[in-house]
Amino acid sequence: MNHVDLTIHGMTCTSCAIRIEKKLNKVDGVDATVNFATSKASVDYDKDVTTDQLLAVVDGTGYTADLPADTTNSTELTATDDPELDPETASLRQRLWISVALTIPVVLLAMVPPLQFTNWQWLSLTLASPVVIWGAWPFHVAAWKNARHGAATMDTLISVGVSAAYLWSLWALFFGAAGEPGMTMQFTLLPSQGSGADEIYLEVAAAVTVFILAGRYFEARAKVRSGAALSALLSMGAKDVAVLRTGTDDQGQPEQYEQRIPIADLVVGDEFVIRPGEKIATDGTVVEGQSAVDASMLTGEPVPIDVTIGSEVVGATVNTSGRLVVRAQRVGSDTQLAQMAKLVEDAQSGKADVQRLADRISAVFVPVVILLSLTTLAAWLLLGDSAADAFTAAVAVLIIACPCALGLATPTALLVGTGRGAQMGILIRGPQILESTRRVDTIVLDKTGTVTEGRMSLAEVVAGAGTDQDELLTLAGALEDASEHPIAAAIATGARHQSASGRLTTVEDFQNSPGLGVSGVVAGHAVAIGRREWLADEWSMPLPADLVKAADSASAQGQTPVYVGYDGQARGVLVVSDTLKETSPEAIRELRSLDLRPVLLTGDNALAAEAVAAQVGITEVIAEVMPADKVDVVKRLQDQGRVVAMVGDGVNDAPALAQADLGLAMGTGTDVAIEAADITLVRGDLRSAADAIALSRATLRTIKGNLFWAFAYNVAAIPLAAFGFLNPLIAGAAMAFSSAFVVSNSLRLRRFKSLSRS
Repeated sequence: MNHVDLTIHGMTCTSCAIRIEKKLNKVDGVDATVNFATSKASVDYDKDVTTDQLLAVVDGTGYTADLPADTTNSTELTATDDPELDPETASLRQRLWISVALTIPVVLLAMVPPLQFTNWQWLSLTLASPVVIWGAWPFHVAAWKNARHGAATMDTLISVGVSAAYLWSLWALFFGAAGEPGMTMQFTLLPSQGSGADEIYLEVAAAVTVFILAGRYFEARAKVRSGAALSALLSMGAKDVAVLRTGTDDQGQPEQYEQRIPIADLVVGDEFVIRPGEKIATDGTVVEGQSAVDASMLTGEPVPIDVTIGSEVVGATVNTSGRLVVRAQRVGSDTQLAQMAKLVEDAQSGKADVQRLADRISAVFVPVVILLSLTTLAAWLLLGDSAADAFTAAVAVLIIACPCALGLATPTALLVGTGRGAQMGILIRGPQILESTRRVDTIVLDKTGTVTEGRMSLAEVVAGAGTDQDELLTLAGALEDASEHPIAAAIATGARHQSASGRLTTVEDFQNSPGLGVSGVVAGHAVAIGRREWLADEWSMPLPADLVKAADSASAQGQTPVYVGYDGQARGVLVVSDTLKETSPEAIRELRSLDLRPVLLTGDNALAAEAVAAQVGITEVIAEVMPADKVDVVKRLQDQGRVVAMVGDGVNDAPALAQADLGLAMGTGTDVAIEAADITLVRGDLRSAADAIALSRATLRTIKGNLFWAFAYNVAAIPLAAFGFLNPLIAGAAMAFSSAFVVSNSLRLRRFKSLSRS
């Protein structure tokens, strides 16, 4: 399947998005989701379908679409978070203020009888006509386009309501008694009873247009502000970079020089210079220099990170002190910044289950409202009321029922919530994740790299009787150097530091038994390193009593003993320790405050695991778990009726992250774990897990609150309008207010604070 994100132009409400989505999904091999708030269509399509076909489908629906800009070789992404610079917002603002200036005298003349001079109604017509025709022109055009394709949307309701009020007024002025000199009108909040052909509704037509324009204008501003966090993320990268090139001097000798090039021209393997205060151009490895890097704009972590030769750095972070030379490892859309932005965009383009319910309702809402309006008109006439009264009630039904709030309820909250998460270093993969966070009651924490730093170090070398300590470490270090496990890396690093040359012997016949140990031939010795039982059962190397005592002592202190045997005999114990993250105890308290039950999961021995658990305040520990068995642990907890979240960072955590009801990957972990997770915690701080769940729950509460009020508004308002208790003017104002309420309620998520700072 191929994927493309189309930018849709011309949508004015959620009904438009639903129509486009239906048309796209009717094409064989296409699975599309259209989001009104982001004006994007996320489309998966078979190889037999072309993007030109997709664009043609959108065009045939009455809208237009653009393909995304090519950013495959560019980290320069631009966006604006200033609503006044957005073309759509600027156009609406101009149309709104001109309409306001023309409408104010029309409303005053209709509402204040003393101002009604002779022939005032003709001045009202002169002022109201530009508003109804030019001001409401976008609604009329959209309604006509939809009508041509046999559809009705919110614009249909607005256009019909405004046009009906205007045309009625024209008929009353030219063919009724309303155009006679000396005509006066009384204004009431409720529709007047018993009125006839001397009533005009120019103030309704003009004022409703102004109210709807105002609603659209503030919606457009809110959409820009809602995506401000993503815009900031997109525009965070450097614009150019100083690349090191090799040339020759005047004597023909090779020399290096700096050449500043656009970021789009940077390729993998280029080495570039970053001076203090400059942004790091792209993801790479430091090959020269040392400094501290401020990654707060990307991860939310305020403390700069020390880097030196060999350290990995991320594009868009800031070099704070020394000069660095970095070799580019990832550029363009492959960088962490671009991947973060893509995750946030995908989340904002998706739909939560609650939004799909709103979409299904909106799909039939407009035709039902038109039918209700016609029914209201007929009922009033059949009951013997005047045509003016019947018309007033029917127009009020049309105007009050516009489903703006319903269409904005979910997308605006999702935009703001996921954007705020991006600012905090929390990347939510999709809107469906929000439902999972509400139900979770148990959170399983992988120990190494999650609760602890994950940077193991060799703490002690205990050699058995008759074994040379240096030889023990040399052989063990050489064997572990062939493994990628954090404990193996710690042992290899310790052995390398002891070696005078800094090199380790090559291993032959290396074998890895996942979760048990490793074996191989080093300098003619058959060496095995791993669990105590594995050495005893598989290699017939039982551990002597003195080594058992040393291992148990290390375990009791929360350290990890690793058992070494070679030449058919258990030779020693290497003690490896991992440092507890300073923030882990606070993170556990925050998770408990969210009514979550923390469980520590590790492959370490029970004594070491319980020692770490006691330090952070976890009472439930599952230790000595093989990597393949982590999935079974999650399944077992789920079988007990628990809804499980899993936090991990390693390759062996990926299956468990995928199995869990909610998977959270530490951003400092492996790509496999991050890909399997539902939420990525960029900072690698366990407190972010609590923040992620709290933010997700807050976003879901906001969505449900928005939907409740949007539904309640329409359920309560339509009967009031149908029974004649709402003047169309008041109905227009109320409709605009409902949209403003939903948007402002969603924008409150921008003020969400980390639990550790609230």
